[in-house]
Amino acid sequence: MKIAILNGSPKVGNTAKLVDCFAKGAREAGHEVEVLHVGKMKIAGCLGCEYCHTKGAGKCVQRDDMDKVMPAYQEADLIVYASPVYYFDVTAQLSAAMQRVYAIGKPARAKKAVLILSSGSPNTGTGAVTTYQNMIGYMGIENAGVLTAAGEENGSGQKLTEIYNFAKSL
Repeated sequence: MKIAILNGSPKVGNTAKLVDCFAKGAREAGHEVEVLHVGKMKIAGCLGCEYCHTKGAGKCVQRDDMDKVMPAYQEADLIVYASPVYYFDVTAQLSAAMQRVYAIGKPARAKKAVLILSSGSPNTGTGAVTTYQNMIGYMGIENAGVLTAAGEENGSGQKLTEIYNFAKSL
């Protein structure tokens, strides 16, 4: 199975640790994993111009790093969205990448998705989970899991093992 992980963190921290454990478990299970650091890419927000649906044949009018993300997104059987919680939602960088897939409507192959959230405090990711569930529901993609780490869970051996085992079981 091909897995595309969209890491929305603009820095290397707790989210990166969770993504690394997920990727390691998935690779050890024999899956092909590509981690895309969208949090460090230059991806503009959707303009709502409809070029993609009128003249662009599924291609966005904007030329930026989303051109690097879209092939992996289209070829993935499983898409993982990973983000720290910034003010009750995913980062603006991941949000932009998620919204820009509007150009294609839904991924060509993905049947399942996973959300990984890291936060400093418990119960702050509800907005992120709701956005994720609404988006994949609209696209007809099954939720394979929502994995969260809050406060001291971030970086804990127990949480990292949980995420590793989850990915290895895919």
